[in-house]
Amino acid sequence: MIDGTCNITKVKEQTYMDLPQQNYFRQVLKQWRERLMLEIQLIHEQLKSEQDEGGDLIDRSVQDRQKMMNYITSSRQEKTLAQVNAALRRLDEGSYGYCLASGEEIGLQRLQAYPLATLSVEMQEQLENKERQRIYS
Repeated sequence: MIDGTCNITKVKEQTYMDLPQQNYFRQVLKQWRERLMLEIQLIHEQLKSEQDEGGDLIDRSVQDRQKMMNYITSSRQEKTLAQVNAALRRLDEGSYGYCLASGEEIGLQRLQAYPLATLSVEMQEQLENKERQRIYS
């Protein structure tokens, strides 16, 4: 079901975000959450176990860079985990799959490609256009 073999595309007799579709995305999101939590735990354990081993300036620089990269990775994973948890809450509330800006359907294909999507393609494009205008103005 999660390996991509499940066909959740909308057919005429299905309603958008019906129970099978909700269950599919819930399972996808829960698996993603479990993977993220494991990765975060591993990074935190690695950071705790790292000790300054001395060495020359280059060795310490490499160690410091690796620590920095671990912190950055951990931070990104934690942000993604928060998005996954928010998506699961929207599933529980019944608002998952609907654009947060317009309330319109995001679409099953978009959600399959990126289950954390919160905006329809049109609203995402508008947001990106506004951002580009802000940057280049």
